[in-house]
Formats: sequence, C-alpha cells, structure tokens
Amino acid sequence: MVQFNDGIADTTLPPGDTVSTDVLVVGSGPAGSAAALFLSTLGIDNTMITKYRWTANTPRSHITNQRTMEIFRDLGVEQQVLADATPHELMGDTVFCTSIAGEEIGRILTWGTHPARHADYRLASPSLNCDIPQTYLEPILVRNATVRGTQTRFSTEYLSHSQDADGVTVQVRDRLLGVSYPIRAKYLIGADGARSQVASDLGLPMQGRMDVAGSMNITFKADIAELVGHRPSVLYWVIQPGADVGGIGAGLVRMVRPWNEWLIVWGYDISQPPPQVAEAAARQIVRNLVGVPDLDVEITGTSLWSNNELYATTLHRGRVFCAGDAVHRHPPSNGLGSNTSIQDTYNLAWKLAAVLRGQAGEPLLDTYTTERAPVAEQIVLRANRSSREFVGFFQALGLGPGMSEQQMVEAIDERKAATPEGLRKREALRKAMDLKNYEFNAHGVELGQFYESSAVVADGVARPMPSRDPELYYQPSTVPGSRLPHVWVGDAHRRFSTHDLAPYGQFTLLTGTTGQEWVAAAETVAGELLVPLVAVVIGPGQETTDLYYDWAAIREIEESGAILVRPDKHIGWRAPALPAEPQTALLAAMRAILHLPA
Repeated sequence: MVQFNDGIADTTLPPGDTVSTDVLVVGSGPAGSAAALFLSTLGIDNTMITKYRWTANTPRSHITNQRTMEIFRDLGVEQQVLADATPHELMGDTVFCTSIAGEEIGRILTWGTHPARHADYRLASPSLNCDIPQTYLEPILVRNATVRGTQTRFSTEYLSHSQDADGVTVQVRDRLLGVSYPIRAKYLIGADGARSQVASDLGLPMQGRMDVAGSMNITFKADIAELVGHRPSVLYWVIQPGADVGGIGAGLVRMVRPWNEWLIVWGYDISQPPPQVAEAAARQIVRNLVGVPDLDVEITGTSLWSNNELYATTLHRGRVFCAGDAVHRHPPSNGLGSNTSIQDTYNLAWKLAAVLRGQAGEPLLDTYTTERAPVAEQIVLRANRSSREFVGFFQALGLGPGMSEQQMVEAIDERKAATPEGLRKREALRKAMDLKNYEFNAHGVELGQFYESSAVVADGVARPMPSRDPELYYQPSTVPGSRLPHVWVGDAHRRFSTHDLAPYGQFTLLTGTTGQEWVAAAETVAGELLVPLVAVVIGPGQETTDLYYDWAAIREIEESGAILVRPDKHIGWRAPALPAEPQTALLAAMRAILHLPA
C-alpha cells in the first residue's frame, strides 16, 4: 500500500530515465504558473511541478493591478481574467465601521475609483485593475501554460538540486507513487512560496525577518448584499472589541465573490499559542463583525498565516532563479504580492528565452537581480509601512491597549460630540484616513518601477523629477529604464495601445514619420543578430496614427528619433533624433542590451 507522508520509502527510477527540459519551474502559484505561461508563449520547453494536487484552495491574493492586467493583455488572457473577476467599479468604496450593519466611521475611495484619481488610472494604462481571488486566477494561468506547451506535474515535490556549468539536476518525488527521480534542466526557477526550499537551498541573502505578526482567515458564505451593495468594495474594516484575537483591533471582512462569499482576517499574538477556533466560534465572529446576530452563515474554512518583512538582496545564483514570495514576503497591504510575483517572471522569462536561443549572452540573466531586487525591497517595505500606518487610525479614535469594551465604545462615540475633543478627533480621523491613500491608491508604486542595469542603455538624461508624490502618482516617461507609456493610437477603423505595438515575443522600435530610415535599420539589425526586432512608424498615412496626438506629447524625443522597447515593455534605449548612421546606433544598443560582443 502506498503511504502519502514524508516518511515514505522512496523508489528511485533507473539512472537512464532522467527527465529533461530547458526550464524547470517549481511551484504553480502566481509566480510559477505565470513563468510557465510566459515561457510556453515564447516557445521555450518547460516543466512546472507542484507538490499539491491542484491549484490554490483558499482565496489568498486578489487585487490585480494595472501592470499585471497589462501583462495578461500582452499574453492574450486578459478577457479570461476579467470574465472571472469583480470589475474595477465594484472594488473601491472601502468602509471603516463598528460592524458592517453598524455605524460608519468613514469611507475612502480606493484602487483609483475616486473621480479625482480615476483619470490617472485611465490615462496610464489600457487595462483597469480588478479583483480576482487566487482560486480563480491560478487555474487560468495553469490552463493556458499547459495548453501552450508546459508539462505540468501535480503531486510532484521538489527535494533538492545541484548545478554545474551546463545545467541543473533537480531531485523530485512523485507523492502519489512515492517514486523519486531526477529532472535535468538548463535553468531552474524556484517559485515555491514564502517557505521556499529552493531559496533556502540556494542560500539567498535575505534582509528582515519572518513571522512579525499572526493572522487568521475565516472563509464563509452569507448573503449580505443589502448591507454592502450600495457601497461596493472588496474590503470592509471593522473596529470593535474582539476584532483582534486577544486584544482590540481591526477585523477585515473581505469580499471573495459579490456579495455572498467572504473572508475575515483578524490578528493574534504570534508569541502565544495559535488560536483554535471551532465552527460555532467562527460563526459567532462572523455575526459580530457583520453586526447581524442571527445571520445565516456557512463557515467554509479557517487557516492561520504570518505577516513577514523579508526580501532577498540577490534573486539568483548561477542557473537557479527565485521569484515571487520566495524572495519578497510581506503582509497583503497595498495588494502587491501576486502582482509583483507575476511581474518578476515577466522580467525573467524573455531573458531566459533569449539566452537559450543563443540571441543573448548569459550576463543578461544577471540583470534579473539588478532590476527586480530593488522592487522586492520597495514593495516589502511599503506593504509593512502601510500595515503600521493603521496605528494612526486607532490613535485618532483614542483607542489603546487595556481598554474595556465600554471605554472603547465611548472613545469611538466621542468623534460625534460637538466639543473641542470631538473636533480634534474628527480632524485626526480625516488625517488618518488620508494616510491610507498610501495603501489603497499607491499608483506610483504599482506602475512606476524603473530599471537601472546593463540591459538598459542610459542616454545621459536623468529620470524626471516627479511633479507629484511618486508613491501615489505615476509619472510617464521614455527615459531608458522606464515602463513604456501608454497612449491610444490606431487608424480610422480601430484603436489600440502603444503597448499593443510591442508584443512580448520581440523588441520593438517606435519612431515617427521623419524617422523612416529606422525601418530598414531594424530589418538589417534583426537579420544580423537573428533577434525579433520590428520597427513601427507612428504618423499620418502610416499603419499606426497618433490619433489624439498624445504620443507626440509624451514621447520626449523628436519625431525622427526612436524608442527601443524590450519584450517586457521597459525602454531599453532611445535616440533623441535620427543620427547619421541609425543602423550603427541601433546595432550597438541591441548588442549592449543583449550582452553580445561587438
């Protein structure tokens, strides 16, 4: 009889039966399944393994920001995601209250749904953010990766790896049969989560610490449309005694599916034994936070997790790369987790493809760490800062440790008083709510990632000084290292984004009507380097027209100049105007980005 536990006596396949692949991906979460999808889309042989029998079984991550939706657009799965998602307009009326049925303390329009911010989001991207639980997103990514060529192996556990000059040998175990066998890969991607064994085996240097605080999830079904339909949001924060296990805090009621599937998050003291919550107790917690004593509730699960503040300063060693929660671990504040994980492998996959095809030198792969490690640090620190900023909300209300329930109620009620203290509290609450914009409307954090590496050819022009807060506001630019700005272009019959001009499988050179010579230059350089490189002329009478003249306003170079867009939509190089020898200039830029000898 086969046993399904770690004590199983493994059977080993004969030495000649090694499985081979170009890239082995460990983990089928957002980072792993996205990596497999990117690689298969690029035609790279890859195998994805996961020790689990299927994809995520709890909702976990859910906010999907514009940068990630752009990537899904690029990969042709955006509409599949939107079909299963809660749309942008239902995401953002975030409520702070004493219970969902009780008194409101305040609301904040989040995720760009405020009219003053909505234009920023609309102008910045062809895609809007949405809310799709991980239980819905992962199957979309896994399915598309597998259809496009990924060999997907469930119930297959990573055990160890060793690498040499030519590749990586990975020992895995079929958990169903208890059979261990090696997989030989040219490269390995460890996307195996916050307790990553691959990252541990690799000895990646980390900054910060794990298990900063404890949290519990309670998932449940209850129809509360009448309480939330008029103020639709994915998050409802409840301030009441007992909302925090063992203390006073904020319980989060999170929408999973509108408006009858929900998840409650509350904290507990991680230095104490983890709480045990029976179904009856969980049901009572739900009724307390919703504020309906006889609410019809179906408890569907409970789970514990920890808040972390840890990031890797190096994301790879040799032929082994780590991505996602394996290299950046943080609380869910700002909704950055799965988004950054997917964006990690979007950066990595085209580089692996270029090296595997002989189109780039191996040093290109070192730029994965150079470009993405600063992002890992930024989002871990930002998410933890946002989590700590909640303290200001409690301070504004006059809440603190050791208060009785009655004292809490009186402190919260005092905000309504026509007294100097009531006025002070109202002003403090307004400031505390405004500070939460850094968690819920941090558009610059989401879209403003800037790369400085040897895969970017700087032109001596400094990155523009932001005219507004760079965390809250995204500022478009074509300075090399920037994300390609989005504007709408097209012709008399159709409209599409500048992002649509630069698909993932190629380098794209954007120029204007007086830059026609770049077309021949791009064809010649593509033929010489055997690299997909396509020039697009934007102008009247061309296949692509600057419909609103927005491209002319945002390109920051002369019409005859050129902007070289990497496959990941970041600008690798630009020419301010047409040089005497455009082919020579373009060839030098491509060689530099791809780390090819002159």
